[in-house]
Amino acid sequence: LLFFVGGLFFAKPMRSKGYVTMLDPFQQLYGKRMGGLLFIPALMGEMFWAAAIFSALGATISVIIDINVNISVIISALIATMYTLVGGLYSVAYTDVVQLFCIFLGLWISVPFAMSHPAVTDIGLTAVHQVHQAPWLGSINSLDIYTWLDNFLLLTLGGIPWQAYFQRVLSSSSATYAQVLSFLAAFGCLVMALPAVLIGAIGASTAWNETEYGVPDPMTKKEADMILPIVLQYLCPVYISFFGLGAVSAAVMSSADSSILSASSMFARNIYQLSFRQNASDREIVWVMRITVFLFGASATAMALLASSVYGLWYLSSDLVYIIIFPQLLCVLFIKGTNTYGAIAGYLFGLVLRITGGEPYLYLQPLIYYPGCYPDENNIYIQRFPFKTLAMLTSFFTNIIVSYLAKYLFESGTLPPKLDFLDAVVARYSREHMDKATLVKSDNIVLNELAPVNPRHSLTLSSTFTNKEAFNYVDSSPELSNTEDN
Repeated sequence: LLFFVGGLFFAKPMRSKGYVTMLDPFQQLYGKRMGGLLFIPALMGEMFWAAAIFSALGATISVIIDINVNISVIISALIATMYTLVGGLYSVAYTDVVQLFCIFLGLWISVPFAMSHPAVTDIGLTAVHQVHQAPWLGSINSLDIYTWLDNFLLLTLGGIPWQAYFQRVLSSSSATYAQVLSFLAAFGCLVMALPAVLIGAIGASTAWNETEYGVPDPMTKKEADMILPIVLQYLCPVYISFFGLGAVSAAVMSSADSSILSASSMFARNIYQLSFRQNASDREIVWVMRITVFLFGASATAMALLASSVYGLWYLSSDLVYIIIFPQLLCVLFIKGTNTYGAIAGYLFGLVLRITGGEPYLYLQPLIYYPGCYPDENNIYIQRFPFKTLAMLTSFFTNIIVSYLAKYLFESGTLPPKLDFLDAVVARYSREHMDKATLVKSDNIVLNELAPVNPRHSLTLSSTFTNKEAFNYVDSSPELSNTEDN
């Protein structure tokens, strides 16, 4: 659903404006400082995600081939980091094709062997009847409906504002192809999820006392999250389990290289180039990216080795992407008139509401107890109320309200222009805001798909005599392009 929504509403406007990274529209409208603030949750999401999947791969390999977890994490991280370091986006694109093939083939080969094992009961029967454990189809407690809805919206909408997604969209040959790519990805995700769902169902339909795994079963041992490698190890022949291990490894490599490259490209483009070295050459930017690929890869590896709850860290950082970046992206693309003051206020309100809601994975006790909260076995209160979506909507509306309030106060003369210290309302043009020539290169977009980016005008005397038609005119002649570049 996130790819479908992304293709329907976000891919075309982002690609048609010729942006290079996801943070470009924020820096163009809100300035480089706000772009730097938004870089923090985006970087946290990418880094913790890479660390979480490195950790998962280490655990998977240790189950199947009995190798030290730390060694497997280091080796897989080195491989992913090195080919990303050498090849950049091309290496990520080409290896993704190979990795997707490996995932599809490896997992689908494993399914019939696991399903035909004598200890496995028909998964259609165990879906609705209790055989070895409760039916695997499951049900949702009526009290938890709002929690499920909250997480559903987080996964659907919060999965859009990630550089790993937009680096595919923005590198597409055209805006139309970016949309098509998103719709194909939506269908591909459904197809790729089927073997994983089937393997989970097989694990819940197995009499584990009839296998070498023995008793108690994985659910009782609290190893249910490792059911995929356990099924490959104990219900499939050895050569098939290695095929499955290759599929899991390919999945991890495919995700890790994308996250590491995403983090490094945002840093090199939006922090290093646009904030500190606007005249930096392409060669210099490439070397900055290579250095940061290595640094971010090493950092993700260290987190995977040292952090006790990497998944908990990623869980919190993914919430921040949903609560902070998604409403800002909506405002930048679809709401006219928002400015830096509203963006900062929305950022802070969303962050405060998310942190005060608590986080069980990090043993973070809530400061605000919403209706329906209850303590878990560690006496950490769990929120049933959809407070994450509440925080996201608060951030969104705060941005709009504060932006229009600031615009009214400055343009009506209630506040003097000197108090516009961010140059977000009064100044017609500011060094703090990037213009189209800075953000867009002529070889980055198809001119007939270019959506005009109009500079903001305030109701001041100087802007009254501005020829606004000249700003809306887009000329593709090389003479004008050279003049704008100069």
